[in-house]
Amino acid sequence: MKSGIISFKRVNTITGWILLFVSGLVYLLTIEPTVSFWDCGEFILSAWKLQVGHPPGAPFFLILARVFSLFSFGDPSKVAMMVNILSALASAFTIMFLYWTITHLVRNIVSGGNLLEGAKIIPVIGAGVIGALGYTFSDTFWFSAVEGEVYATSSLFTAVVFWAILKWENERDNKLAGRWLVLIAYLMGLSVGVHLLNLLAIPAIVLVFYFRNYKSSPKGILKALLFSAGILFLLVFIILPYAVKAAGWFELFFVNKIGLPYNTGLYIYIITLGSAIVWGISYSMRKKKIILNYALTLFTVIIIGYSSIAMVMIRANARPPMNQNDPSDVFSMIYYVNREQYGSTPLLKGIYYSAPLVDEKKRTGGYIKEDGKYTPYKRNKYIFDDRFITIFPRMYSSDDRHIREYEYWGEIKGKKINIPTSQGNKEFVCPTFSENLRFFFRYQVGYMYFRYFMWNFAGRQNDIQGNGNVIHGNWISGFDGFDSIRLGDQETLPSDLKNNPARNSYFFLPLLFGLAGIIWQYLRDKNSLWVVLTLFIMTGLAIVVYLNQYPLQPRERDYAYSGSFYAFAIWIGMGFYLLYDVVKKVISPGLSVVLTLALSFVAVPLLFAVQNWDDHDRSGRYTARDIGANYLNSCDEGAILFTYGDNDSFPVWYAQDVEGIRTDVRVANLSYLAASWYIDMLRQKAYDSNPLPFTLEHDKYRPGQRDQLPIVKQIDRPVKILDLVKFAGMDDQRARIDFTGRGDYLNYIPAGQFIIPVDSARVVSNGTVKESQLNRLLPEIIWKFKGKELRKNDLAIMDMIATNKWNRPIYYATTVPPSNYKGLEEFFQLEGLAYRIVPLDSSGGNLSDIGYIDTDKMYDNIMNRFKWGNASDPEVYMDEINRRMFGNFRRMFGMLANALYMEGDKVRAIEVLERSEEVIPGDKIPFDYYSLGIINAYLLCGETDKAMEIINCVVKGSKEYLDYIVMLDIPRRYDLDIVIALNMEALKGVYSFTMNYNLTELTEPVRQDLEKYYDELYRNQAF
Repeated sequence: MKSGIISFKRVNTITGWILLFVSGLVYLLTIEPTVSFWDCGEFILSAWKLQVGHPPGAPFFLILARVFSLFSFGDPSKVAMMVNILSALASAFTIMFLYWTITHLVRNIVSGGNLLEGAKIIPVIGAGVIGALGYTFSDTFWFSAVEGEVYATSSLFTAVVFWAILKWENERDNKLAGRWLVLIAYLMGLSVGVHLLNLLAIPAIVLVFYFRNYKSSPKGILKALLFSAGILFLLVFIILPYAVKAAGWFELFFVNKIGLPYNTGLYIYIITLGSAIVWGISYSMRKKKIILNYALTLFTVIIIGYSSIAMVMIRANARPPMNQNDPSDVFSMIYYVNREQYGSTPLLKGIYYSAPLVDEKKRTGGYIKEDGKYTPYKRNKYIFDDRFITIFPRMYSSDDRHIREYEYWGEIKGKKINIPTSQGNKEFVCPTFSENLRFFFRYQVGYMYFRYFMWNFAGRQNDIQGNGNVIHGNWISGFDGFDSIRLGDQETLPSDLKNNPARNSYFFLPLLFGLAGIIWQYLRDKNSLWVVLTLFIMTGLAIVVYLNQYPLQPRERDYAYSGSFYAFAIWIGMGFYLLYDVVKKVISPGLSVVLTLALSFVAVPLLFAVQNWDDHDRSGRYTARDIGANYLNSCDEGAILFTYGDNDSFPVWYAQDVEGIRTDVRVANLSYLAASWYIDMLRQKAYDSNPLPFTLEHDKYRPGQRDQLPIVKQIDRPVKILDLVKFAGMDDQRARIDFTGRGDYLNYIPAGQFIIPVDSARVVSNGTVKESQLNRLLPEIIWKFKGKELRKNDLAIMDMIATNKWNRPIYYATTVPPSNYKGLEEFFQLEGLAYRIVPLDSSGGNLSDIGYIDTDKMYDNIMNRFKWGNASDPEVYMDEINRRMFGNFRRMFGMLANALYMEGDKVRAIEVLERSEEVIPGDKIPFDYYSLGIINAYLLCGETDKAMEIINCVVKGSKEYLDYIVMLDIPRRYDLDIVIALNMEALKGVYSFTMNYNLTELTEPVRQDLEKYYDELYRNQAF
């Protein structure tokens, strides 16, 4: 009997460590060797120098990542890889704990918790191996395992706490078993410093506790679930937020009421809270109040774990270059921790998107330091018509793009309500509650959860982000007949979709194993089924409810539900055991376990590995880092570079902060410029970049001030921009206007055209204008502002431009949406991946869409200075973001080649075209609409054969897409308008080439194709 204990423990433990090694090796072989896109750059740079990233922060993750970054041993180019290794190792440990979780549950079901000996051990081990290895190679988990983000580490915390409650279950009768509960509480406190997702394991943990201590009953299970919901609510909505908010109450009292120095209230609060905890625990021990002692101990270790959040405030006071929200005092910390910059999402009660505004009030938005006190600032509170308020609101965003999606997914007909307005009665459409639920089930559950679930266990169509159409981002099975019923004929798909590396087919096999595992667990142990099912729901559907996502998300969100897929992997392991139970009835137990293991291994882990490897292997890819550096290297010395989104900001900041690339350039994100803390951050010196120039002082940009500045055209002529900035900064009532008619006075701009004076000597001497461009030099820029009002970020840009006086070059990244140019595009000069503002007349310029190209500078950048991250390597996987970016880069190559030819430089034009083919080969990024400039340049240079090669590729690709779409019935053409337009424009461009360059053999076929597609798609109103 004793040897049985040793045997199972030893085999189980060794197998767990072997799986750790195998999965760790897989992830280390496939990690991205440098920074990835999205938030990874921000997390890595924040960890490297312990800076303050976006709310609500991930301080414990940053501490861990900082430790791992030290293993770069002073080589900054290896820092990102070390943080990626943290994710890889955290994921490998997650697999190990998943394996031990499966073997624990299966062993308890099979043997009732008794000892296993001999051959009986193997099926239990097999169940754990199949489930754990299946999850190892699953789509979502593998994606997070190879990049420097928080989700891999968060998954590890979930795995460990769930495993720990099972260890407690084993040792329940031991007097020291309570240590596992204390460990779980501490780990949960720590996990908040990584991500809140870990807390969703609490209901499953409570159920384990309930089943171990009480006799199971439906009523008891319901009570346990309600109790766990109460604990979760207490933690998420009371303890964690109010642990910080309470410090604000103390601070406000001791500073504002008593007049003590800043932070006095905070220190008193910390001392008071610590003393109360010590007294409470001491009291519970003296009075032998065991439950109170447990409660206080658990609360204490949660707070100790959560205390990593203090690092955010400590580092904010050090004023690092990245200091988002500047949470350097308790009130900005409250704002930071509660994610108030993102606004609030309604959960249980809220408005529909069409709700009319009936009133607007002011509320206290927070406090700022002023003259030794905390001064409140106001924010708007909007009051909407009560008839548009609903419980469980799912359709709440008033963005026009979101409304169109609500109408599609919810099939909105609504009820019409007449509302009196100043212009008379106006009819509003209010969705019905059933339509609200339809959107919830069709979009939020069906598209934004079930689709991701099926990605992982049935198959994935491709890596292109989906927004509801039939060709991008759906789940598939691999059975073409079945998939064709849902998504259209799979045999005639465009070749680039059919050959997409992320087109992964699992033939429902992992899904069937998981469903089999549910059946097996239901038949054998309903209590443990409740535990796993609760974990599955809480980390899946519960997150769907809580997130309440609006349509058209910036990226796919499958990573948010990895905990749910983790739970399903437990059932996959149990599915193995059901198959084993069936097979052993037919053949001998010894042979049956071998056969079942072989079949299961091929059907799940091996199938996953074979299908998923090519699109999860990021080894050798340096594109994000190099693109970030290319943005910086597009700029002259000491430049100001305006960016906009995550993928043109975070890799750029990473390149500067970690690898020290072009630290003389100051990067300013336009999305952040509306925040006073960010403007203050730009006023600081950062590395080799001097503070950005502003005329208006800090108090002019304070929260609640100058958030909105209407343009009231009191002056018909252009006005000097600096005069307008100073006018906007005036606090005099005469410089304000009651724009709403409710006594809400706002600063305003009295003219719609701004004069930017030009110091001709300065712009020539500092290289802004070359001597060869003097004939186009303007004495002043007349900026015709596009829009009816300015926001705070617009005022900040005006201030910088006015105060800069051409001393520092100012650039806009080419990825900034044109709506943010606000009329400045007339004075743009393309020099690489950025447009420079120049005082030149660009009429008759050499750029096809906006501004002018500095061909010498752009040629030097593209040919000599830029790096391309191994994009041309056939072994390097290029996902959708990379393909999209490099498609745009190909367009820029074409623009430069055309501009060079127009200047009479055919030799360099051809060199640029050849470089384009070298950097962006057609077999990696198919030629499409964005290749038209390349074709035109080849034709101009007399390289007709080369142009024809690309033309044939463009025509073939466009026809494949359009032919496929024509075959779809009208409803299935939803959300394909952009795909149709791009491919039609590509064919139109080719048709123009055939006419302009006498390519007669193509003229008639392309014309006929255009007529056919126009008849099929436009005249039949396809979209």
